[in-house]
Amino acid sequence: MVKDALLNPIKIGRYELPNRVFMSPMTRSRADNSENVATPLIAEYYSQRASAGLIISEGSQVSKQGVGYINTPGIHSQAQVEGWKQVTRAVHDRNGHIFCQLWHCGRMSHPDFHNGQLPVAPSAINPRDKSFTPDGFKDTVTPRALRVSEIHDITMDFKKAAENAIAAGFDGVEIHSANGYLFHQFFTNCSNIRTDEYGGSHENKARFFFETIDTVGGTIGFERVGIRLNPSAHGFFGITIDQDTIPTFEYIVERLNDYGNLVYAHLVEPMAPVDQVPYAVKEIAKHFRPRYNGTLVINCRFNLDSGNRVLEEGLADAVAFGKPFISNPDLVERIRRGSGWAKWDENTFYTPGTKGYTDYPGLDG
Repeated sequence: MVKDALLNPIKIGRYELPNRVFMSPMTRSRADNSENVATPLIAEYYSQRASAGLIISEGSQVSKQGVGYINTPGIHSQAQVEGWKQVTRAVHDRNGHIFCQLWHCGRMSHPDFHNGQLPVAPSAINPRDKSFTPDGFKDTVTPRALRVSEIHDITMDFKKAAENAIAAGFDGVEIHSANGYLFHQFFTNCSNIRTDEYGGSHENKARFFFETIDTVGGTIGFERVGIRLNPSAHGFFGITIDQDTIPTFEYIVERLNDYGNLVYAHLVEPMAPVDQVPYAVKEIAKHFRPRYNGTLVINCRFNLDSGNRVLEEGLADAVAFGKPFISNPDLVERIRRGSGWAKWDENTFYTPGTKGYTDYPGLDG
């Protein structure tokens, strides 16, 4: 054992990882080419951070329909597979591990991405937010409700994307089912008012999610599949909490125990204060740890002290750091040496080029 619990090794699925300092998935909008292909610059960015116990890539859309933001890389075309190969090779050359986050934005998109056609969602409810389009931020629109056959088609898109991810050299995949995107839209009453087998009860609202886990896990092996959930998301991307929200997530998390080989469940602490939000859970790890028997990864606003503490208290098995990894490519080494953490520049999170992306220096220059 070492002084910092974050530096203890951990086994997840088929992988022995050197530490519990995971790199959270973060959109960085550097796939600035017509085919949304990962570039050599993206490969450099991830390789700089390969000392993380596990890197979870930025969200990568599983189809053209899944796009919701400019310059985000995909994992549905052969060109995109080839682009990601240079990323995974660069990470593996530095003895790192990397999962691909599979993404469908659902209603958090805009007709500008779909040749004028409407984005899709469980129900035709406008999230009343903004979409980052090639022409800047635009108001979201009322989406088109998916037909049942189309829901099945999207599950197949995730299956193919998972196959593509393994072909591209990723060690596994994370199904993005959080933060107001398509699966999350099925989980919540504010975006799902369906009366068929995909709406209403907890089981129905989670049906699409579990069908997709079954299909993806049955294709690439459950020991290479993780999932991400954000139970107390509120007030962004059209998501609002009601009396049914947390019970739905409790049902989902408890049912995940049936998947003994699932690599991990990645949960997000509240991204904004929810002290005044009725029905919200303020401490996600504490609430859900007793309900989940597998590997639990926790994320959002952790620092060195709180990250060590959540592990020491047994409330999580690993901590995913987001912004600290942007400005500290050698975050693991800084923890090991007891060094300070550099501050990030939010103005460069989504801008093209190297500035605020690959130009943050490590401790040794």
